[in-house]
Amino acid sequence: MSAADKAAPLPQAPTGLGVFERWLSLWVALAILAGIGLGTTLPGLFGVFAALEVAKVNLAVAVLVWAMVYPMMVAVDFASLAHIGDRPKGLVLTVVVNWLIKPFTMAGLAVLFFEVVFAPFIAPQDAEQYIAGLILLGAAPCTAMVFVWSQLTRGDATYTLVQVSVNDVIMIFAFAPIVAFLLGVTDIAVPWGTLLLSVALYILVPLAAGIATRRWLLARAAPGTGAAAIERFGATMKPVSVLGLLLTVVLLFGFQGPVILDRPLVIAMIATPLVIQSYGIFAIAYLAAWAWRVPHKVAAPCALIGTSNFFELAVAVAISIFGLSSGAALATVVGVLVEVPVMLSLVAIANATRRHFPGAASAE
Repeated sequence: MSAADKAAPLPQAPTGLGVFERWLSLWVALAILAGIGLGTTLPGLFGVFAALEVAKVNLAVAVLVWAMVYPMMVAVDFASLAHIGDRPKGLVLTVVVNWLIKPFTMAGLAVLFFEVVFAPFIAPQDAEQYIAGLILLGAAPCTAMVFVWSQLTRGDATYTLVQVSVNDVIMIFAFAPIVAFLLGVTDIAVPWGTLLLSVALYILVPLAAGIATRRWLLARAAPGTGAAAIERFGATMKPVSVLGLLLTVVLLFGFQGPVILDRPLVIAMIATPLVIQSYGIFAIAYLAAWAWRVPHKVAAPCALIGTSNFFELAVAVAISIFGLSSGAALATVVGVLVEVPVMLSLVAIANATRRHFPGAASAE
């Protein structure tokens, strides 16, 4: 290992997932059932929510997405970008996998399954919507949950923060062009105005609010207590973020309820390319890190960042472009349901293979 690798502080051993993270799949499944039930019994109520729209942005969903994303942005420290040159291998892998590989493999798998494998069972217009939703997921790398996955693999917390911060900066400029390109390649009309508006609303606005809040917390904290103040703020806001996620799922599945009840296998169909993509991207990033002799505390988070998705952004953009009741919105929400069990299995794989990476002994 280089001197820089040895110098970076090791985070505390993981204490495990919290109640919400551990049972996220269950909470989302319950929200799905609640949404389907309410959408079937109270269609008028969901019609009211659907009517709350300005410039193709559903206001109810916008508020809920901001509630989800804003606390995450407060946790991102862009001052960490000063360390962008420290141990560049992990950062290079993260950028290459997230922006040069992942969006394109996801689009390829989406086209393969919904235009070839599942084509006999799905109407072409539905297949087009599911492909669009999967493209949105593939172009949005994780921002928040990756800190949990990093902790569970004893990742370098400081380096993970650098990786996430760099991804957020790239996302501001690259998300819209990549999505537009891939939608165009798959012959889906690209509403550039709505796409750019979505980037502004769901990345730039919460990011600016997060930066402002972080500075305010640091300014009013006593010397040496800034990090603790930010952590307390995050703990306070976490219930709001959780509620935003679950209510968004209820709304989406409330609109999708009749479709799902008529065709329950559609969830499994959407999940299939998502699962294949997750394990495939992890394998690419993790094996590349192993071949490049990247320390495990950097390699594991690096691979997990590429595997996990910023599903909050994908959901919001799908709704803005295609509508609340669209197949694209449904596909992005299935990503939420799939993510946690898949990610926990990958955490287990990373921990079981730690000994094959440099620096394994110091992490024990």
